[in-house]
Amino acid sequence: MSKPFLKWAGGKAKLVANISHQLPQAKRLVEPFAGSAAVSLALEFDTYLLNDANADLINVYSILKEEKQEFIDYAQSFFTPENNQETRFYEWRECFNHTENCVEKAALFMYLNRHAFNGLCRYNSKGGFNVPFGRYKSPYFPADEMRGYIEKSDRITLMCGDFQAALDLVQFDDAVYCDPPYVPLNETASFTAYSQGGFTWQDQVSLLQCVEQAAQKCRGVVLSNHDTAATRELYRNAYIEALEVQRNIAAKGSSRVKVGELLARWHE
Repeated sequence: MSKPFLKWAGGKAKLVANISHQLPQAKRLVEPFAGSAAVSLALEFDTYLLNDANADLINVYSILKEEKQEFIDYAQSFFTPENNQETRFYEWRECFNHTENCVEKAALFMYLNRHAFNGLCRYNSKGGFNVPFGRYKSPYFPADEMRGYIEKSDRITLMCGDFQAALDLVQFDDAVYCDPPYVPLNETASFTAYSQGGFTWQDQVSLLQCVEQAAQKCRGVVLSNHDTAATRELYRNAYIEALEVQRNIAAKGSSRVKVGELLARWHE
């Protein structure tokens, strides 16, 4: 069992046991919204398909898969006391937003992931990474976790596209786990700028349609989202398990409260 090497908003490391319980037996696990890939890294399948709309994220997975320890050493070279300063952070963030070197961009993504505020991954309207400096005393470099990914990487296929492109590839002996951007709990909680364009209610409806089609072709699909009246209605034809999950993205520790989530499941 490997752990994610990336900090990630809404990462599923703490929910792996619940998700595993709902996933059917299958040869391949498909994740149309890979994020930190917590589920794929924790669970054993013969092969994996990891897709994400975030090209920078898939680039990191690709470079680490190809370069292995050499990339780990290079990425770790950015984790120095000199680089853990506000001025240097913004210089490296600017470099990340303009470099065309995919290896340098991947290493800087690792740097930003651990030095930016709360490990957020957010972009402005022009596609520039815009999360501010996190002010951490000693950012952790996840060398062991990166090596855990490398051990599995020969069994991992990567793609960068929308969820429909990934779900179109689903086959009979697949299990699917979908972790889309969540429906907001309220109107002010619309953290959707993870990849350019956001994720609208119509996207949620389109995802449901794709999921229902995919479930007819594979072993089964599990999907997570906030537990709201809207999502309950949207997933009314699925089996639903309700959960309470600790949220760790809030700026103040006192506001890191448990929120309701659900796992919706469709069988073949």
